[in-house]
Amino acid sequence: MKYRVPATEDQNLGLVPHTDNNALTVLCQNEVQGLEIVTKERRWEEVVVPKDALVVIVGDALKAWSNGRLVAVKHRVVMKGDKEGYSFGLFTLPKEGAMIEAARELVDSEHPLLYRPFKFADYFSYFVSTLSDDALDIYAGV
Repeated sequence: MKYRVPATEDQNLGLVPHTDNNALTVLCQNEVQGLEIVTKERRWEEVVVPKDALVVIVGDALKAWSNGRLVAVKHRVVMKGDKEGYSFGLFTLPKEGAMIEAARELVDSEHPLLYRPFKFADYFSYFVSTLSDDALDIYAGV
């Protein structure tokens, strides 16, 4: 993925805010920073990625599989400065026809079921047709 140098201070958004719909994303980037996440306090914070490090992001499918114990963090890319940013992403997807369902061991009185079982392919179609911030909750929330 290539993120261009911003033309103006107002045009620095390299990638719109979103969660990933897959299971896991592994990112490797050049020395140009720009990844930001939303904190629990609903503030955007820059993720400073050390040189030669990888970033692992939980996606919606893994969030549902873990019954919400793993969080699919909302993130974006904001470009600053005068260098282009590059990222290489490895996106892991459930296999074709996979059902996403929380393991029974992760559902109890303290952790009630958050998402009904669903076919990943059906959720993926919904996700790309709506591009909603809370697509998983709307599509499969209990």
